Amino acid sequence: MQRRHLPLVNMSHPVAMLARRFVMVTFGIPVLIALGMSLVDSYRRRGKKPKPFPTRTAAETPVGSGTVTTYTYGQDLYDDMLRAIEGAQRLVLLETYIWKGDALGQRFKKAIIDAADRGVEVRVIYDQLANLVVRPPFKHFPPQVKVLVYPVYSAGWRFFDLSRYGRDHRKILVVDDEVGFVGGYNLGSAYATEWRDTHCRITGPGVSDLTRAFADFWNLHREKRFRRSESPMLVSAPSAWEPRIRVHRNLPRLWMFPIRSMYLEAINRAQTNVWMTHAYFIPDESFVEALLMASRRGVDVRLLLPAKSNHIVADWISRGYFRRMLDAGVGIHRFRDAMVHAKTATIDGSWTTIGTANVDRLSMSGNYEINVEIIDESLAAEMERIFETDLTNSLPLTLHEWEARDVYSRFTEFVLKPLRPLL
Repeated sequence: MQRRHLPLVNMSHPVAMLARRFVMVTFGIPVLIALGMSLVDSYRRRGKKPKPFPTRTAAETPVGSGTVTTYTYGQDLYDDMLRAIEGAQRLVLLETYIWKGDALGQRFKKAIIDAADRGVEVRVIYDQLANLVVRPPFKHFPPQVKVLVYPVYSAGWRFFDLSRYGRDHRKILVVDDEVGFVGGYNLGSAYATEWRDTHCRITGPGVSDLTRAFADFWNLHREKRFRRSESPMLVSAPSAWEPRIRVHRNLPRLWMFPIRSMYLEAINRAQTNVWMTHAYFIPDESFVEALLMASRRGVDVRLLLPAKSNHIVADWISRGYFRRMLDAGVGIHRFRDAMVHAKTATIDGSWTTIGTANVDRLSMSGNYEINVEIIDESLAAEMERIFETDLTNSLPLTLHEWEARDVYSRFTEFVLKPLRPLL
Protein backbone atom coordinates (compact mmCIF):
# COMPACT_ATOMS: atom_id res chain seq x y z
CA MET A 1 0.00 0.00 0.00
CA GLN A 2 1.36 3.40 -0.97
CA ARG A 3 1.66 5.73 1.93
CA ARG A 4 0.34 9.22 1.56
CA HIS A 5 2.62 11.90 3.01
CA LEU A 6 0.71 14.76 4.47
CA PRO A 7 2.33 18.18 3.95
CA LEU A 8 4.07 19.55 7.01
CA VAL A 9 2.59 22.74 8.36
CA ASN A 10 5.23 25.34 9.18
CA MET A 11 3.97 26.80 12.45
CA SER A 12 7.01 29.02 12.78
CA HIS A 13 6.03 31.21 9.82
CA PRO A 14 3.03 32.94 11.44
CA VAL A 15 4.97 33.25 14.69
CA ALA A 16 7.86 34.93 12.89
CA MET A 17 5.45 37.20 11.05
CA LEU A 18 3.77 38.21 14.30
CA ALA A 19 7.17 38.85 15.88
CA ARG A 20 8.19 41.11 13.00
CA ARG A 21 4.93 43.03 13.26
CA PHE A 22 5.37 43.40 16.99
CA VAL A 23 8.86 44.83 16.55
CA MET A 24 7.68 47.20 13.82
CA VAL A 25 4.81 48.49 15.92
CA THR A 26 6.80 48.68 19.14
CA PHE A 27 9.88 50.40 17.73
CA GLY A 28 9.07 51.44 14.16
CA ILE A 29 6.22 53.79 15.02
CA PRO A 30 8.12 55.53 17.86
CA VAL A 31 11.14 55.97 15.60
CA LEU A 32 9.03 57.54 12.85
CA ILE A 33 7.34 59.84 15.33
CA ALA A 34 10.72 60.78 16.82
CA LEU A 35 12.11 61.64 13.38
CA GLY A 36 9.06 63.75 12.60
CA MET A 37 9.31 65.60 15.91
CA SER A 38 13.01 66.29 15.34
CA LEU A 39 12.42 67.70 11.85
CA VAL A 40 9.59 69.96 13.01
CA ASP A 41 11.59 71.17 16.00
CA SER A 42 14.64 71.87 13.81
CA TYR A 43 12.46 73.98 11.49
CA ARG A 44 10.93 75.92 14.37
CA ARG A 45 14.33 76.70 15.91
CA ARG A 46 15.78 78.21 12.74
CA GLY A 47 16.88 81.78 13.32
CA LYS A 48 15.96 81.78 17.01
CA LYS A 49 18.63 82.99 19.40
CA PRO A 50 18.81 81.97 23.07
CA LYS A 51 18.44 84.67 25.67
CA PRO A 52 21.27 85.72 28.03
CA PHE A 53 21.55 83.72 31.23
CA PRO A 54 23.33 84.31 34.56
CA THR A 55 26.81 82.85 35.02
CA ARG A 56 29.58 83.01 37.56
CA THR A 57 33.06 84.33 36.91
CA ALA A 58 35.63 81.58 36.45
CA ALA A 59 36.82 80.68 39.94
CA GLU A 60 40.14 79.06 40.82
CA THR A 61 40.10 76.71 43.81
CA PRO A 62 43.22 75.20 45.41
CA VAL A 63 42.96 71.40 45.48
CA GLY A 64 45.88 69.56 47.01
CA SER A 65 49.09 70.81 45.45
CA GLY A 66 47.29 72.10 42.34
CA THR A 67 44.19 74.06 41.39
CA VAL A 68 40.81 73.49 39.75
CA THR A 69 39.15 76.38 37.90
CA THR A 70 35.46 76.11 36.98
CA TYR A 71 33.99 77.72 33.85
CA THR A 72 30.30 78.30 33.16
CA TYR A 73 30.67 80.73 30.26
CA GLY A 74 32.22 79.48 27.06
CA GLN A 75 34.08 82.61 26.02
CA ASP A 76 35.99 82.68 29.32
CA LEU A 77 36.99 79.05 28.81
CA TYR A 78 38.05 79.45 25.19
CA ASP A 79 40.19 82.50 26.01
CA ASP A 80 42.10 80.50 28.62
CA MET A 81 42.42 77.44 26.37
CA LEU A 82 43.80 79.51 23.50
CA ARG A 83 46.16 81.32 25.86
CA ALA A 84 47.48 77.96 27.05
CA ILE A 85 48.02 76.70 23.48
CA GLU A 86 49.73 79.94 22.45
CA GLY A 87 52.12 79.57 25.38
CA ALA A 88 52.87 75.86 24.80
CA GLN A 89 56.56 74.92 24.80
CA ARG A 90 56.58 71.12 24.35
CA LEU A 91 53.18 69.45 23.97
CA VAL A 92 49.56 70.14 22.97
CA LEU A 93 46.98 67.33 23.11
CA LEU A 94 43.50 68.31 21.88
CA GLU A 95 40.53 65.93 21.76
CA THR A 96 36.98 67.03 20.99
CA TYR A 97 33.67 65.62 19.88
CA ILE A 98 32.40 68.58 17.81
CA TRP A 99 34.77 71.07 16.19
CA LYS A 100 32.90 73.67 14.18
CA GLY A 101 34.59 75.28 11.19
CA ASP A 102 33.38 78.75 12.24
CA ALA A 103 35.37 81.73 13.49
CA LEU A 104 36.15 80.18 16.87
CA GLY A 105 37.01 76.83 15.34
CA GLN A 106 39.40 78.61 12.98
CA ARG A 107 41.09 80.33 15.93
CA PHE A 108 41.78 76.97 17.56
CA LYS A 109 43.03 75.47 14.31
CA LYS A 110 45.42 78.38 13.75
CA ALA A 111 46.65 78.20 17.36
CA ILE A 112 47.61 74.52 17.15
CA ILE A 113 49.22 74.91 13.71
CA ASP A 114 51.25 77.87 14.99
CA ALA A 115 52.32 75.76 17.97
CA ALA A 116 53.41 72.92 15.68
CA ASP A 117 55.32 75.39 13.46
CA ARG A 118 57.41 76.50 16.43
CA GLY A 119 58.37 72.91 17.27
CA VAL A 120 55.68 71.90 19.76
CA GLU A 121 54.44 68.29 19.50
CA VAL A 122 50.76 68.61 18.58
CA ARG A 123 48.27 65.73 18.49
CA VAL A 124 44.57 66.08 17.71
CA ILE A 125 41.63 63.67 17.99
CA TYR A 126 38.08 64.38 16.81
CA ASP A 127 34.99 62.33 16.05
CA GLN A 128 34.23 62.03 12.34
CA LEU A 129 30.50 61.40 12.69
CA ALA A 130 29.95 64.48 14.87
CA ASN A 131 31.66 66.65 12.24
CA LEU A 132 30.12 65.36 9.01
CA VAL A 133 28.51 68.77 8.39
CA VAL A 134 31.85 70.59 8.74
CA ARG A 135 33.34 71.54 5.37
CA PRO A 136 36.15 69.16 4.32
CA PRO A 137 38.81 71.88 3.79
CA PHE A 138 38.62 72.81 7.48
CA LYS A 139 39.55 69.24 8.42
CA HIS A 140 42.82 69.33 6.48
CA PHE A 141 45.90 69.84 8.67
CA PRO A 142 49.58 70.22 7.78
CA PRO A 143 51.79 67.14 8.35
CA GLN A 144 53.42 68.60 11.46
CA VAL A 145 50.05 68.23 13.24
CA LYS A 146 49.33 64.57 13.98
CA VAL A 147 45.59 63.94 13.63
CA LEU A 148 43.57 60.86 14.58
CA VAL A 149 40.05 60.93 13.16
CA TYR A 150 37.76 58.54 14.99
CA PRO A 151 35.79 57.05 12.07
CA VAL A 152 32.04 56.99 11.47
CA TYR A 153 32.17 53.20 11.31
CA SER A 154 34.88 51.61 13.41
CA ALA A 155 33.86 47.94 13.60
CA GLY A 156 35.38 46.86 10.28
CA TRP A 157 34.48 43.23 9.59
CA ARG A 158 33.46 42.83 13.23
CA PHE A 159 30.02 44.32 12.68
CA PHE A 160 28.68 42.04 15.42
CA ASP A 161 31.07 43.52 18.03
CA LEU A 162 29.02 46.10 19.94
CA SER A 163 32.13 47.33 21.76
CA ARG A 164 33.27 49.02 18.53
CA TYR A 165 30.27 51.30 17.99
CA GLY A 166 30.75 53.89 20.73
CA ARG A 167 31.42 57.50 19.71
CA ASP A 168 34.35 59.57 21.00
CA HIS A 169 32.36 62.05 23.09
CA ARG A 170 35.34 63.32 25.13
CA LYS A 171 36.65 66.91 25.33
CA ILE A 172 40.25 67.20 26.57
CA LEU A 173 43.06 69.72 26.21
CA VAL A 174 46.48 69.16 27.80
CA VAL A 175 49.37 71.61 27.41
CA ASP A 176 52.96 70.75 28.44
CA ASP A 177 51.68 68.26 31.04
CA GLU A 178 51.18 71.30 33.27
CA VAL A 179 47.59 72.34 32.60
CA GLY A 180 44.57 70.31 31.50
CA PHE A 181 41.01 71.17 30.54
CA VAL A 182 38.04 68.78 30.59
CA GLY A 183 34.25 69.14 30.60
CA GLY A 184 31.18 69.48 28.43
CA TYR A 185 32.18 72.25 25.99
CA ASN A 186 32.66 71.41 22.33
CA LEU A 187 34.47 73.89 20.06
CA GLY A 188 32.26 76.41 18.26
CA SER A 189 31.18 80.05 18.31
CA ALA A 190 27.63 79.33 19.47
CA TYR A 191 28.89 77.53 22.55
CA ALA A 192 30.93 80.59 23.54
CA THR A 193 27.90 82.72 24.42
CA GLU A 194 24.64 80.85 23.76
CA TRP A 195 25.01 77.56 25.69
CA ARG A 196 25.31 77.09 29.43
CA ASP A 197 27.93 74.39 29.99
CA THR A 198 30.60 73.51 32.58
CA HIS A 199 34.30 72.87 32.09
CA CYS A 200 37.26 72.83 34.44
CA ARG A 201 40.95 73.66 34.25
CA ILE A 202 43.32 71.50 36.31
CA THR A 203 46.91 72.20 37.33
CA GLY A 204 49.24 70.08 39.41
CA PRO A 205 49.64 66.28 39.54
CA GLY A 206 46.06 65.69 38.38
CA VAL A 207 47.01 66.72 34.83
CA SER A 208 48.98 63.51 34.31
CA ASP A 209 45.75 61.48 34.35
CA LEU A 210 44.36 63.55 31.48
CA THR A 211 47.59 63.06 29.52
CA ARG A 212 47.35 59.31 30.07
CA ALA A 213 43.68 59.28 29.07
CA PHE A 214 44.55 60.94 25.75
CA ALA A 215 47.54 58.65 25.14
CA ASP A 216 45.57 55.48 25.89
CA PHE A 217 42.85 56.43 23.41
CA TRP A 218 45.46 57.34 20.79
CA ASN A 219 47.30 54.04 21.18
CA LEU A 220 44.09 51.99 21.21
CA HIS A 221 42.85 53.48 17.94
CA ARG A 222 45.95 54.64 16.10
CA GLU A 223 45.65 51.84 13.52
CA LYS A 224 42.54 53.57 12.15
CA ARG A 225 44.70 56.48 11.05
CA PHE A 226 48.32 55.34 10.97
CA ARG A 227 48.01 51.59 10.26
CA ARG A 228 50.29 51.07 13.26
CA SER A 229 53.19 52.53 11.29
CA GLU A 230 53.74 54.95 14.14
CA SER A 231 55.06 53.77 17.47
CA PRO A 232 52.73 54.07 20.50
CA MET A 233 52.50 57.39 22.29
CA LEU A 234 54.59 57.03 25.43
CA VAL A 235 53.68 58.69 28.73
CA SER A 236 56.06 58.87 31.66
CA ALA A 237 54.87 57.85 35.11
CA PRO A 238 53.76 60.80 37.27
CA SER A 239 56.23 61.97 39.89
CA ALA A 240 53.36 62.48 42.36
CA TRP A 241 49.72 61.47 42.75
CA GLU A 242 46.85 63.77 43.64
CA PRO A 243 44.50 61.64 45.81
CA ARG A 244 41.72 64.25 45.73
CA ILE A 245 41.37 64.12 41.94
CA ARG A 246 40.46 60.95 40.09
CA VAL A 247 39.82 60.64 36.37
CA HIS A 248 37.26 58.04 35.23
CA ARG A 249 37.11 56.89 31.62
CA ASN A 250 34.45 54.87 29.84
CA LEU A 251 36.18 52.57 27.33
CA PRO A 252 33.60 50.59 25.31
CA ARG A 253 36.32 48.81 23.33
CA LEU A 254 37.43 47.25 26.63
CA TRP A 255 33.93 47.03 28.14
CA MET A 256 34.92 49.40 30.95
CA PHE A 257 32.26 51.85 32.21
CA PRO A 258 33.35 53.24 35.59
CA ILE A 259 31.50 56.57 35.41
CA ARG A 260 28.13 55.01 36.16
CA SER A 261 29.59 53.18 39.16
CA MET A 262 31.18 56.42 40.35
CA TYR A 263 27.80 58.14 40.32
CA LEU A 264 25.95 55.28 42.02
CA GLU A 265 28.51 54.97 44.78
CA ALA A 266 28.39 58.70 45.53
CA ILE A 267 24.57 58.86 45.47
CA ASN A 268 24.24 55.81 47.69
CA ARG A 269 26.57 57.42 50.25
CA ALA A 270 24.82 60.80 50.18
CA GLN A 271 23.56 62.12 53.53
CA THR A 272 22.61 65.76 52.92
CA ASN A 273 22.28 66.73 49.26
CA VAL A 274 22.60 65.48 45.68
CA TRP A 275 22.52 68.32 43.13
CA MET A 276 22.88 67.27 39.50
CA THR A 277 22.90 69.25 36.24
CA HIS A 278 22.45 67.32 33.02
CA ALA A 279 21.57 68.06 29.43
CA TYR A 280 19.91 64.69 28.77
CA PHE A 281 18.43 62.64 31.61
CA ILE A 282 17.48 59.10 30.53
CA PRO A 283 18.77 56.91 33.38
CA ASP A 284 18.54 53.16 33.75
CA GLU A 285 16.42 51.64 36.51
CA SER A 286 19.27 51.24 38.99
CA PHE A 287 20.16 54.91 38.63
CA VAL A 288 16.52 55.92 39.14
CA GLU A 289 16.25 53.78 42.25
CA ALA A 290 19.44 55.26 43.72
CA LEU A 291 18.01 58.79 43.41
CA LEU A 292 14.59 57.76 44.77
CA MET A 293 16.11 55.98 47.76
CA ALA A 294 18.34 58.96 48.54
CA SER A 295 15.35 61.30 48.52
CA ARG A 296 13.27 58.95 50.69
CA ARG A 297 15.96 58.84 53.35
CA GLY A 298 15.90 62.64 53.61
CA VAL A 299 18.60 63.70 51.16
CA ASP A 300 17.91 66.92 49.24
CA VAL A 301 17.91 65.58 45.66
CA ARG A 302 17.58 68.12 42.87
CA LEU A 303 17.88 67.81 39.11
CA LEU A 304 18.59 70.78 36.85
CA LEU A 305 17.59 69.97 33.27
CA PRO A 306 16.94 72.05 30.16
CA ALA A 307 13.37 73.23 29.73
CA LYS A 308 13.99 72.57 26.05
CA SER A 309 17.19 70.98 24.80
CA ASN A 310 18.63 70.70 21.30
CA HIS A 311 17.25 67.13 21.12
CA ILE A 312 13.48 67.30 21.57
CA VAL A 313 13.08 63.50 21.57
CA ALA A 314 15.45 63.20 24.54
CA ASP A 315 13.34 65.81 26.35
CA TRP A 316 10.15 63.84 25.88
CA ILE A 317 11.70 60.54 26.90
CA SER A 318 13.20 62.20 29.97
CA ARG A 319 9.75 63.34 31.08
CA GLY A 320 8.73 59.74 31.48
CA TYR A 321 10.73 59.66 34.74
CA PHE A 322 9.28 62.83 36.24
CA ARG A 323 6.25 61.39 38.03
CA ARG A 324 8.28 58.90 40.06
CA MET A 325 10.83 61.57 40.91
CA LEU A 326 8.22 64.07 42.04
CA ASP A 327 6.35 61.46 44.10
CA ALA A 328 9.59 60.69 45.96
CA GLY A 329 10.29 64.36 46.65
CA VAL A 330 13.03 64.88 44.06
CA GLY A 331 13.20 68.51 42.94
CA ILE A 332 13.12 69.05 39.16
CA HIS A 333 14.17 72.45 37.82
CA ARG A 334 14.00 73.47 34.15
CA PHE A 335 16.63 75.87 32.80
CA ARG A 336 14.94 78.56 30.70
CA ASP A 337 15.64 80.28 27.37
CA ALA A 338 19.01 78.63 26.64
CA MET A 339 20.52 75.17 26.33
CA VAL A 340 22.13 73.82 29.49
CA HIS A 341 24.66 71.23 28.33
CA ALA A 342 26.59 70.64 31.58
CA LYS A 343 27.31 67.19 33.00
CA THR A 344 28.02 67.85 36.67
CA ALA A 345 27.01 66.88 40.19
CA THR A 346 27.93 67.88 43.73
CA ILE A 347 27.12 65.84 46.83
CA ASP A 348 27.32 66.46 50.60
CA GLY A 349 29.47 69.57 50.34
CA SER A 350 32.62 67.59 49.52
CA TRP A 351 32.16 65.53 46.32
CA THR A 352 32.10 66.90 42.77
CA THR A 353 32.20 65.52 39.27
CA ILE A 354 32.65 67.47 36.02
CA GLY A 355 32.90 65.75 32.68
CA THR A 356 31.46 64.69 29.36
CA ALA A 357 29.07 61.87 30.35
CA ASN A 358 25.33 62.42 30.31
CA VAL A 359 23.00 60.32 32.43
CA ASP A 360 21.78 58.17 29.56
CA ARG A 361 22.67 54.79 28.12
CA LEU A 362 24.73 56.22 25.26
CA SER A 363 27.10 57.85 27.74
CA MET A 364 26.96 55.37 30.60
CA SER A 365 27.39 52.19 28.55
CA GLY A 366 28.14 53.18 24.97
CA ASN A 367 30.44 56.12 24.25
CA TYR A 368 34.00 57.02 25.14
CA GLU A 369 33.55 59.48 28.01
CA ILE A 370 35.69 61.10 30.68
CA ASN A 371 34.71 62.56 34.06
CA VAL A 372 36.90 63.99 36.77
CA GLU A 373 35.91 63.20 40.35
CA ILE A 374 37.13 65.68 42.96
CA ILE A 375 36.92 65.33 46.74
CA ASP A 376 37.29 68.87 48.10
CA GLU A 377 34.99 70.99 50.24
CA SER A 378 36.01 74.34 48.74
CA LEU A 379 35.35 73.16 45.19
CA ALA A 380 32.03 71.58 46.23
CA ALA A 381 31.04 74.93 47.76
CA GLU A 382 31.78 76.67 44.44
CA MET A 383 29.78 74.04 42.55
CA GLU A 384 26.86 74.64 44.91
CA ARG A 385 27.08 78.38 44.18
CA ILE A 386 27.02 77.61 40.45
CA PHE A 387 23.95 75.41 40.93
CA GLU A 388 22.18 78.12 42.94
CA THR A 389 22.98 80.69 40.25
CA ASP A 390 21.45 78.40 37.63
CA LEU A 391 18.32 78.02 39.75
CA THR A 392 17.67 81.76 39.40
CA ASN A 393 17.13 81.11 35.69
CA SER A 394 15.04 77.98 36.19
CA LEU A 395 11.43 77.04 36.82
CA PRO A 396 10.61 74.34 39.41
CA LEU A 397 8.25 71.61 38.30
CA THR A 398 5.45 70.92 40.78
CA LEU A 399 3.43 67.73 41.09
CA HIS A 400 0.23 69.71 40.47
CA GLU A 401 1.63 71.13 37.23
CA TRP A 402 2.75 67.70 36.13
CA GLU A 403 -0.63 66.11 36.77
CA ALA A 404 -2.36 68.89 34.82
CA ARG A 405 -0.45 68.28 31.57
CA ASP A 406 -2.60 67.72 28.48
CA VAL A 407 -3.55 64.52 26.69
CA TYR A 408 -1.10 65.21 23.86
CA SER A 409 1.81 65.26 26.31
CA ARG A 410 0.75 62.04 27.98
CA PHE A 411 0.30 60.32 24.62
CA THR A 412 3.71 61.44 23.34
CA GLU A 413 5.45 60.21 26.50
CA PHE A 414 3.72 56.84 26.18
CA VAL A 415 4.53 56.38 22.49
CA LEU A 416 8.22 57.25 22.89
CA LYS A 417 8.76 55.08 25.98
CA PRO A 418 10.08 52.06 23.97
CA LEU A 419 13.01 54.19 22.80
CA ARG A 420 14.47 54.53 26.31
CA PRO A 421 16.81 51.52 25.96
CA LEU A 422 18.19 52.97 22.73
CA LEU A 423 19.18 56.32 24.25
